[in-house]
Amino acid sequence: MLSGQSWPAGLLGGGAHPRTNAVWNWQELSVLLVEDDQADALLVEELIADGAPGLPMRWVRSAAEARERLATGLPDCVLLDLHLPDAQGLEALARVQEYTDQVAVVVLTGLDQEQTGLAAVAAGAQDYLVKGRVEPELFGRALRYAIQRKQAERAAAALRASQMRAQENARLERGLLPTPLMRGERAVDIVARYRPGRTNALLGGDFYDVVQQADGTVHALIGDVSGHGPDEAATGVALRLAWRTLVLSDISGVRQLSLLEEVLLAERSGNQTFATLTSMTLHPDDRRVLVTRAGHPGMLLRTGTSVEWVEVPGGPALGFFPGRAEWSAHKMTLPLDSGLMLFTDGLFEGHTAEGPDRLGEEGLLELARTITTPTPALFVDELIQRAEELAEAHGGLADDVAVMYLQWHHRNPNQDNR
Repeated sequence: MLSGQSWPAGLLGGGAHPRTNAVWNWQELSVLLVEDDQADALLVEELIADGAPGLPMRWVRSAAEARERLATGLPDCVLLDLHLPDAQGLEALARVQEYTDQVAVVVLTGLDQEQTGLAAVAAGAQDYLVKGRVEPELFGRALRYAIQRKQAERAAAALRASQMRAQENARLERGLLPTPLMRGERAVDIVARYRPGRTNALLGGDFYDVVQQADGTVHALIGDVSGHGPDEAATGVALRLAWRTLVLSDISGVRQLSLLEEVLLAERSGNQTFATLTSMTLHPDDRRVLVTRAGHPGMLLRTGTSVEWVEVPGGPALGFFPGRAEWSAHKMTLPLDSGLMLFTDGLFEGHTAEGPDRLGEEGLLELARTITTPTPALFVDELIQRAEELAEAHGGLADDVAVMYLQWHHRNPNQDNR
């Protein structure tokens, strides 16, 4: 029976058609009929009773009512009359498509409107039926084909999106997350990780890099371009490549940040784009580390299972005050048995539990202190996993996460250097 309507007993009559398709279970599907004419609605219900027995159906009389119904749940198919009180012709189809593009649409036309039906199919409907010319068997087959056709379209779209994500992820890994350039005998062990955010953005702006010079001096970089998308990713790639070029040209420290800002200003697509980063130079002979920081979060210093937050003096993000920013270089010592973990802010900006609170820097530090594994790779993976689990109620971490863990190489062949 049509939802919300009362019909005289025996008005529809009939029952299940003897040629019911045993494979196609209509009871598991649903249809929304958008039709303002009661006589035509009765006709459709008779067609369902004979051609698609057991198929649940809801009936609304206007595009506005259809919108309200679609907001509460999506059917498998919409049977749409093109002449409604508040939408005429292809406008009615456009209104439904505006509400959702996830359901099949079969257009109902009059005897003299077959061209309109063809136009509706060209505009995205899965099929059209001419009122008064439809037999129950043809009606049931049209519904099946329309639903299957829409399912195929959605599967194809999901496949294309998956393939595109795979291609963009490969490009992201090549451009933003390179293989460290290590020359000479290894001076540091490196653990690097990247996790895309839940936003489904195909590209993010997080990047990192490591270069070891022939004398054993190690240069490391981690950064984050504001925003998501191909423009931000391209800017991140440009900054990383420029940083590596400057390192190979023996330019580091404050001068390096000034030149990187010039690259950012030349490459960014809008004045609102900026980049945070931390660049450091590690000297293995005396365990000295020179750090320059531009608006980037602090670091975690881990000695054994003890973890501390380290935030050296720095300056604003690149692009905040073009040509006027001031940065400074800070010296620190990294003991032989210690490691530095650098990361982008996506790691601690996720929500915790179901409330509005975010993990934050203090929360990340507390979380890190609960992880007792001595292996750097396991420590990094577990910290990321716990941050993701805390944000699970909100769909996971919203932003990309890049992590880099550095410690002096102990020259132990049994050590896990992943």
